[in-house]
Amino acid sequence: MLVNLSQLQNKFVWLLIPAVAIMALLIYLVFSQGAQETTTSTSLELINAESPQQTETPENETIETQLPLMIDVKGQVVKPGVYELPAGSRMQDAIQAAGGFTAEADSRAINLALIVIDETSLYVPATGEEIVVSTIPQAATGDAGGLININRATETELMELPGIGPSKAAAILAYRDEIGHFQAPEELTEVTGIGDKTFEQLKELITAK
Repeated sequence: MLVNLSQLQNKFVWLLIPAVAIMALLIYLVFSQGAQETTTSTSLELINAESPQQTETPENETIETQLPLMIDVKGQVVKPGVYELPAGSRMQDAIQAAGGFTAEADSRAINLALIVIDETSLYVPATGEEIVVSTIPQAATGDAGGLININRATETELMELPGIGPSKAAAILAYRDEIGHFQAPEELTEVTGIGDKTFEQLKELITAK
């Protein structure tokens, strides 16, 4: 009897080992497949969540570069008035917006290549007109081409330039008295209070003859 029981126990053990191995293999396969499906699903969700962010960034970067300009066009144009122009527009664009020159206009007095500056005025004189009203501030010193000569302009004329108030105009005059005439328009940045940003607004409106 003891011999038979021992034999049965040995047979049971040998049968149990493969069964346990098969169960362990099945559990491993089930959990492995579930983990793979969870990882794939999570990856797809992350990709879908990140995609909208990548398409929104470029649109936000160009908002500030598209602000329009306002210019007051007066004198010998077909339709004087205030006009809204795209950033980077030239004087030629402002004249076209106002309907073009009249027959009496002295078109040679206007530098059509100048870049329009926001909140400024463009005056088109008539042919033979002696008194020329300041335009963006062109012709404030009577120089050819309508540019302000920073070596000869008075304090009042300098203040007609964009970004130049009483203190900066006085600083320009003081620089001329102490250092001498400007050899080039770029030397204006050596004046106290006038940096690169201000000069960018002035560089196409001034000369240093």
